[in-house]
Amino acid sequence: MLLETTRHDLNGYQPADPRELAFKQRLLALLDLPEPFSRGHYEPGHLTASAFVLSPRRDAVLLIFHRKLGIWIQPGGHIEPSDASLQAAALRELREEVGLDLPGQAQPRVFDLDIHGIPARKAEPFHEHFDVRFCFEAEDLHFSASPEVVEARWVELSQIDQVTSDESVLRAVRKLSG
Repeated sequence: MLLETTRHDLNGYQPADPRELAFKQRLLALLDLPEPFSRGHYEPGHLTASAFVLSPRRDAVLLIFHRKLGIWIQPGGHIEPSDASLQAAALRELREEVGLDLPGQAQPRVFDLDIHGIPARKAEPFHEHFDVRFCFEAEDLHFSASPEVVEARWVELSQIDQVTSDESVLRAVRKLSG
């Protein structure tokens, strides 16, 4: 089921530029490999899902400081066996990381694709996260960062480059600002 819904979501997505088209092609190829959702699939990597959450006025995005990577990024993470879809995984990660529950929103569509490297650490070799991204709108500015999140905050879209230099986040925010 998850494989079919993911393939459907990706096939229906229109990339914004040649770089994102290449990401889409690599993501679709990953789906042909065994266990593309498994955290233990390191060659070349595995699927992840993330949530870009806009403020009610659509002028800010919620970012978290990622402890292991040491950068500001959007909430998101690995796919769990219980996730019915990538959208469900993004919403679960949002609840776990910043306490936001957005069940009343229309089923979001994929709004961005990204593939980025994750440095080797402990028992994990270098690998790539094949990230499928969804956009949500918060009903208010309240959130509650979990203990696994060092810090979380709303960042005005116009100020994003003062908080993060991560090109994958900057590129996605440019889409949100456009």
